[in-house]
Amino acid sequence: MTRKFSRSSAKSDQQKKKGQTTAGMIRIIAGKWRGRRLPVHDIEGLRPTTDRVKETVFNWLMNDIDQTRCLDCFAGSGSLGFEVLSRGAASVTMIEKDHQAAKQLAENVTLLAPGNTDDIKAQIVKTDCLSYLSTQTIPYDLVFIDPPFRQNLAEPVCELLESRGLLTPSALIYVEVESELTDLAVPANWQLLKEKTAGQVSFRLYQNG
Repeated sequence: MTRKFSRSSAKSDQQKKKGQTTAGMIRIIAGKWRGRRLPVHDIEGLRPTTDRVKETVFNWLMNDIDQTRCLDCFAGSGSLGFEVLSRGAASVTMIEKDHQAAKQLAENVTLLAPGNTDDIKAQIVKTDCLSYLSTQTIPYDLVFIDPPFRQNLAEPVCELLESRGLLTPSALIYVEVESELTDLAVPANWQLLKEKTAGQVSFRLYQNG
């Protein structure tokens, strides 16, 4: 692949604890679903990538998405996975271990393609990301690593992607972590292409080399 460079009542609180309410919406910025908004569940630790960050990231990636095979390691709201599909990716695998979040991802696929979800090449896998990667053999062209903060998950995912050969030769890897994590260790052959910090978030783009 060629690369260029108001909680208002006790009832609502109870519903939130059960993960049965939505926290808001995510917006698809560009592509065939430009402007579409999709619901997001209110789940502890779920932290959708902000529009501000997402716009920067997809400016970095705009020439490298078409017909790529993508992996969203901690899909959460699906903000990154649905965006990349909207922009022409061939497929995306969304890994999400939380039951309610994974269910919402499937429901949002139906919202985007009512009556014909086969048109959307999105595979939703409800499992732990590290367990999933430990069993895979087919490489990806574009990988998103946006784990819950302060759980030390980013480095093990990077290690597994490399050790199991899950990256194509020129694969791009997007990593989003807490800004205080300044010493993130990635495989030695990954080249840092872009890096930026916005508030509490540090985000970086690497290329497999």
